[in-house]
Amino acid sequence: MASRPNILIFFADQLRADALGCYGNPVCQTPHLDALAASGVAFENAFTPNPICVPARASLTTGNYSHRATGVKDNGGLIRDGQPKLAAHFAAHGYATYACGKLHYVPYAPPSQPRLLHGFQHCDLTESGRLVNQFDPKGTRRGLEDYIDYLADAGWAGYSRAHGVGNNDVRPCPTPLPPELHVDHWVADCTIRRLREHRARRAGQPFLLWCGFPKPHAPLDPPSEFVQRYDVRGIPAPFGDESMLADRNPDIARTRITHGLDSLSPAARRVAKMYYYALITHQDEQVGRVLAALDAAGAADETIVIFTADHGDLMGDFGGFFKCTFLEGSAHVPLILRAPGSPRGDRRKQLVGLQDILPTLAALTGCPLEHEVQGLDLGATLRSGEAPLRDLFYGQCGDAPSQCAMVFDGHWKYCYAQEGPTEELYDLASDPHELVNLASSPGGEALLRHWRERLIAEARRLGDTALLDGGGLASAPLDREAIRRLPLGGFGWRWF
Repeated sequence: MASRPNILIFFADQLRADALGCYGNPVCQTPHLDALAASGVAFENAFTPNPICVPARASLTTGNYSHRATGVKDNGGLIRDGQPKLAAHFAAHGYATYACGKLHYVPYAPPSQPRLLHGFQHCDLTESGRLVNQFDPKGTRRGLEDYIDYLADAGWAGYSRAHGVGNNDVRPCPTPLPPELHVDHWVADCTIRRLREHRARRAGQPFLLWCGFPKPHAPLDPPSEFVQRYDVRGIPAPFGDESMLADRNPDIARTRITHGLDSLSPAARRVAKMYYYALITHQDEQVGRVLAALDAAGAADETIVIFTADHGDLMGDFGGFFKCTFLEGSAHVPLILRAPGSPRGDRRKQLVGLQDILPTLAALTGCPLEHEVQGLDLGATLRSGEAPLRDLFYGQCGDAPSQCAMVFDGHWKYCYAQEGPTEELYDLASDPHELVNLASSPGGEALLRHWRERLIAEARRLGDTALLDGGGLASAPLDREAIRRLPLGGFGWRWF
């Protein structure tokens, strides 16, 4: 038995909180995650600090917002020297560190150069074909992504994207691969193998095991047998529609044009959502396999288990898909935490985020951080639903001239987009699906003034100074009519 608790982190890509049964979804089948929540604590108000892949992961890795971690709030940025790094921190405290699946640490290392792993000592890597596309788009060489090599060895070279669907394309299609070769299945296989090898060779050493699923991020390509578990007529309709976009973040209207979303009928959106649910159910099964292996290894009672995601997906809400906004579907993520001695089946309403994971793990394991971070230790919150934490959650996204930000107090959510500028204000207590933007309501200016000032104060406190312009918020022009003339693009079509 290790002297310190082990750590197992399940990290999904683009998974919104309300898609899970344990977060109230009556249709999507997630029995293993529901069981994990019943054996630990589910945080009901967990948010991404940045609803884009790379900066969200940088925040989890460092415990800091992306403007501090990388200097970039858009989908890029190398984690700066001097920042704490999750795997490096625990490796320095004697942990064996393993990464299985997707990390999305950039910039990607070219062939023959060491991978950028930020302290992970062992890695089974997939980046959803991004490395292959960047350095070898026709897949003629090995060693870029382990999953691509695995498929070649299994006799299925080139079939991971043979359906022709892009990684930012919501037109669904079942995978052409056998179910046991699907990428999330492979990630679980690698995680189980690393766990067993570690227990056989280093049973007295604690481990940090990262299980990074690339799904349910598009392409929406689950094994067909998981699609067959659903009847599309029973899939809940998305919230709102495109007629409600005129006073909201322009990113939704923009991607509707550039990604051809305006051609999807209401029925087509439900089909896409069914495939999204099928991917989640498939992933849930992989979580169950890993947890069963953890139990079989005799390590379940001495392991901290976390399940969360980098951000969500609008999945048809307001006629949009993807992320990059602070609407619930995009910014609200699941966070389930089970630790030795933690409550079982409890729920918490405190405002928490991905930036809180590193300081929480550091405290739970007795491996203190050398430097203060912007995230908070959730230890007291884990033990009690009455423990104070933060009064306001701050989110950020994008760089100038397309910055946006949010503050949320558990009741009121204020969202600001630099373009326009565009303001949104929602009363989630009475309008949980954000159907009414109160910023556009008569007499809303007094409320807006209050929330504007709270956003400014929080941006200043956290050092997100790029959002500020003098004593106010930075703004940029917006031509909504020009959005209609944008060309198609950004689908991520490629061989791998």
